[in-house]
Amino acid sequence: MLSSFQFARWARRVTAALVAWFCFLHGYPTASQESQNPQSQFTFRLSTNLVLVNVVARDKQGNPVRNLQAQDFTVLEDGREQRITSFDSQNLDDVAEQAAHAPAEATAANNSAAPRNVLKAKDAQEVLNNKRVIVLFFDLSSMDADSLKRAVEAGKKYVQFKMTSADMIAVVSFASSLRLDLDFTADKNRLLATLGRFSPSEGRGTENGPTGDSDLGEENGDSYIPDQSDYNEFNTDRRLQALQSLCRVLSRFNEKKSLIYFSSGMTQTGVENTAAVRAAVNTAVRSNVAIYAMDTRALEAMPPGGSASLGSLRGNVMYTGLAVQQQSDQNFASQETLVTVAGDTGGKAFLDTNDFGQVFDQVQRDASVYYILGYRSSSSARDGSFRRIQLKINRPGVRLEFRKGYYAPKDFKHFDGHDKERQLTDELNAELSSTDISVYMSLAYFRLDESRFSVPISLVVPGSQIPFNHSGDQEKASVDVIGEVQDELKRPVGDVRQTVKLALPTEQQVQHKNVQYTTGFVLPAGKYHIKFVVRENEGGRVGSFETSFVVPDLRKAPLKISSVVLASQRQENNKKSQNPLVRNGSELIPNVAHVFSVDQHLYLQYEVYDPAKSKDKGAEKKHSIHLLTSIEFLDGQVKSFETPLVEVRELNAPERGAEVFQFDVPLDQLKPGLYTCQINVIDDEGGTFAFPRLPILVRAKPPA
Repeated sequence: MLSSFQFARWARRVTAALVAWFCFLHGYPTASQESQNPQSQFTFRLSTNLVLVNVVARDKQGNPVRNLQAQDFTVLEDGREQRITSFDSQNLDDVAEQAAHAPAEATAANNSAAPRNVLKAKDAQEVLNNKRVIVLFFDLSSMDADSLKRAVEAGKKYVQFKMTSADMIAVVSFASSLRLDLDFTADKNRLLATLGRFSPSEGRGTENGPTGDSDLGEENGDSYIPDQSDYNEFNTDRRLQALQSLCRVLSRFNEKKSLIYFSSGMTQTGVENTAAVRAAVNTAVRSNVAIYAMDTRALEAMPPGGSASLGSLRGNVMYTGLAVQQQSDQNFASQETLVTVAGDTGGKAFLDTNDFGQVFDQVQRDASVYYILGYRSSSSARDGSFRRIQLKINRPGVRLEFRKGYYAPKDFKHFDGHDKERQLTDELNAELSSTDISVYMSLAYFRLDESRFSVPISLVVPGSQIPFNHSGDQEKASVDVIGEVQDELKRPVGDVRQTVKLALPTEQQVQHKNVQYTTGFVLPAGKYHIKFVVRENEGGRVGSFETSFVVPDLRKAPLKISSVVLASQRQENNKKSQNPLVRNGSELIPNVAHVFSVDQHLYLQYEVYDPAKSKDKGAEKKHSIHLLTSIEFLDGQVKSFETPLVEVRELNAPERGAEVFQFDVPLDQLKPGLYTCQINVIDDEGGTFAFPRLPILVRAKPPA
C-alpha cells in the first residue's frame, strides 16, 4: 500500500505526463517546449538500401581464386552500374589448416569452450567469427521414414569424415513447430548424438500432391476424392514461415550462413503461396543466408502403373502415358519451390540424386573462399519488384558464382492484400514494436459471473496523426486494428481484427480531437498480456500499445469491487451487449487520459459484488444489504468537494449479484488544477471498505 505522501508524489508524476500528452494533442506548448526555440525542433530519419552479395570466384579448373580486390569487380543492378561501398574476403581453408597444425589439446579446448547456447549467448559473434556456419534443417513434416533415414545418415557421414575445425553446425527440425535440436557447436560427438536421436517414426510425410480426376486417381474403393489444395497451401505456408523465422534469428550473425534444407518437396497450388515464398527469400537475403535444398526422395522410378505403395489406377491411363505424365508433373511441382528458394538466396537445389554428400561438398566449396560485396542501390523505388544483379570481373578465365537478384522493399502504396495483412501480423508478433503513430489504451474489469469477467478496452489515437481526406463536407479516413490477449503461458485467449472507416463533418475539426476505438474480451481471473496494433491506411504508418494486466480473483477479496471507469462522454446504445459500460440505453465512453475541462461532466461507474447481508432479526428474517459510497476530490491533503453519501439496501443487478454505481459530477464546482479522485465504498454489514484513488486533471475552459 502507498502512503498518502507516496501516492501524491506518484499522482503528480502520472498527471505531469498526462498534461504533456494533452498539450501535445491540442497544440498547447508544454513547459519544456516554451523554453526552446521552435525552429530547433526537428525529426531526423535515415533510410538506406544496402545490398550484400556473396561471391565465389573459380578458375577454369574449378579452384577458388584468392587475393581479389574490390576494383576487380563490377556490379550491375538492372543493367545500371553500382558503386561498391564495402568489400570483405573470407578464407576458411587457411583457418582449417592452421587448426590442423595446432596441438590436439588446444583444439579440444577450443571445441569445448563453445557455449551450449550460441544463439542466445551475448558473445555468439565471437564464437562464430571466421567459421563456416552451417544449419542442418530437417523438415519432418514432409519426409517419410526412409527419406529421414537417408538425410540423417548423410549428416552423420559429413560429421565423421568431412567436418573440419572451421565448421560450426547447428541442428534444427520442423514437425508441428520449429525446434532447436542442437545449438552451434564444433563437437562431433554431440552432433552425432543429436543426429542419432532422430527416429524414423518422426518422418510424418504430410506432403500431399494435387488430386487428379477420377481416371487419374488410384482405386481405393471410394467414389469421393477430397481436394487437398487448401491443406497443401496451409502446410506449405507453415514451412516457409519456419524458414523465415530461422533466417530472422540467424540475421544477428555477420558471417555467411549456409542452411541445408532436407525435404521431400514443397508443393504450391498456384499463386497462393507466392507472398510466403517471397517473404522467406527476402528474409534469407537480408540475413545473408544461402539455402541449399536437398530432395530426400532421391532418384525415383515412375512405373506407369504407380509404385507398390499405391493402389492400382482406374481406366486406361496407365496405357496412354497420362499416368506417367501426371507423376512427372507432380514431382516437378514439388521441386519447383525448392529450386526457387535455393536459387534466389545464392544456394543450390539437389534433386533426383542418391548422393546426398553433394550438398555438403557444395556448401564447403561455397563457404571456404568467398568475397562479400556491398553497395547501396541507386534505385529509390520501393515497389517490391525483382532487381537483377550482374557481376563482372576484369580477370580472364575467372568464373563467378552469386545470387542473381533480390526483391526490392515495398512501401505501403504498393502493398497488396497479403502484404497488408502480413504487416499487421508481423507487427503484432514483433518483440520491438513500431511507434510511428501514438496509441493509448485503457482497460477495466467487471464481473459477469463467478468465473468470467468482461474486460472493456479503449484505444485512443490523436486525430492529428491520422491523414484525413476531404470529400465534400466530410473528412474521411480508415484505420486497421488488430489485437491479441495471451495468458501466462503465452497462449492466445482472445483476438480482434477490424477495419474502421471514419467519416466526420468538417466542422468537427477532427484533427484537433481524438479518435477512440472500443472493444472488449470475456476472460477468467488470471494474468494476461495484451497488445494492439493500429495502422492508418493512407501512408501505412503503424503504432502499437502493449501491457500486462491482472484480472483479480475477487473470491479472495474482502470487498469485491470492479475497476473504476472515468468518462466525459456518453452515447446512445440500445443494442444488447455484455459490455458493462452499456446500461439503460446509454454507453459510457472512457476518458483514457483522465483530463477534463470545467465545462464538462465527470461520469463514474464501478460495481460492488456480493455484499454481506444482515443476519436474521426475529420473525422478520430480513436479509438486507447496506452499502455506502461517495466521491471526493482532494487538492493535495485538502478536500475540495464531495458528493452526497449514497446508501443502498437492494441490488440493482441481482442477476450478477452486483450493485452498479453511476455518478454524474459537474466539474464547474472545481477550480482548474490537479486532483485526486477518491472513491469511498463501505460494506456496513460486512465491515469491509475500499478507497480506490485516481489522478485527474481539470483544466480551464478552452478558448472559443
